[in-house]
Amino acid sequence: MHLPQQAEYDESQLRLLGRLRDAGVSERVRSAMMEVPRDLFVPIGMKRRAWIDESLPIGNGQTISQPSLVGRMIDLLETRSEHTVLDIGTGSGYQAAILSLLVRTVVSVERIPSLCQQAADRLSGLGYRNVQVFDAGNELGRPELAPFDGIIVGAASPDVPEVLVAQLAVGGRLVVPVGSREEQQLAIVERTESGIKEKVVDWVRFVPLIGEGAWKA
Repeated sequence: MHLPQQAEYDESQLRLLGRLRDAGVSERVRSAMMEVPRDLFVPIGMKRRAWIDESLPIGNGQTISQPSLVGRMIDLLETRSEHTVLDIGTGSGYQAAILSLLVRTVVSVERIPSLCQQAADRLSGLGYRNVQVFDAGNELGRPELAPFDGIIVGAASPDVPEVLVAQLAVGGRLVVPVGSREEQQLAIVERTESGIKEKVVDWVRFVPLIGEGAWKA
């Protein structure tokens, strides 16, 4: 009785894998993304759309990002297995789960308490033991646990937040959408021995990043 639905589900996964490949997402990141059951990170009513390459609402005015964009941003971090990465905007926990398969430790922060608790419970229940989830409050990042080898931000800031740049290790990278509330570009900031390097790529659209150094609530 469940076979047709399962066949459709598998086909959806394969279509998404093709979309990730077409978007230029690396094989390493694609493999991690296909290990994470995205259908368990979306609301029950959205499960049939979980493997489509689109953003989906998760409540509280927040979304789970489009998979190809998640993959692209993670690739821009240039993660390694020994890294510790800061994930800002836990949301459903989907991005943190993917990162957990690619790095040693993920520190994830979420400012909406209900989403924070749900994501923490979900990630723990699914066995992602190397993810720590914290209530962000109005602070950007987790300075007491810095420096980080990578910082990835799932919301848009008007400028590159200096408070996050300060939490980067030497050789670390920050990937953050920067621009207006309507549209942004991905900024890539790298801390080197000689200073800070910055460039912008891809136009994107994200919900606003709320906190000191970004947008006001």
